[in-house]
Amino acid sequence: MADRYPILPGGAPAPVAPYSPGMVCGSFLFVSGQLPLDAATGVLIEGDIRERTRQALRNMQAVVRAAGCELSCAVRVNIYLADMNDFAAVNEVYKTFFCKPYPARTAIQAAALPLGSDILIDGIFAL
Repeated sequence: MADRYPILPGGAPAPVAPYSPGMVCGSFLFVSGQLPLDAATGVLIEGDIRERTRQALRNMQAVVRAAGCELSCAVRVNIYLADMNDFAAVNEVYKTFFCKPYPARTAIQAAALPLGSDILIDGIFAL
């Protein structure tokens, strides 16, 4: 079995359940679902879906950087939305964090997300 170890960044919110924000296994980093939480308070931020998407991606970026990587190393990203009507607005923000060639991606509507959030984003990164 490949060595694996957790990534517990100081610049991201503390986990809201028993999981690691990131887990390195072999040459990949697996980033757990990131909510639009304020890193200092652990509370969902206010604002529209664009602001909450931006915060969730900032939290993802903190985990990725703590592993010595960048968002440009993304292989796959998954986006979970409470409302697919937010898809276009999320894409506007997403394009400011990721560049071509974009990672493989899935975006789905979820019936419910943790803490009543309207967005959650996870991903896999090559180290």
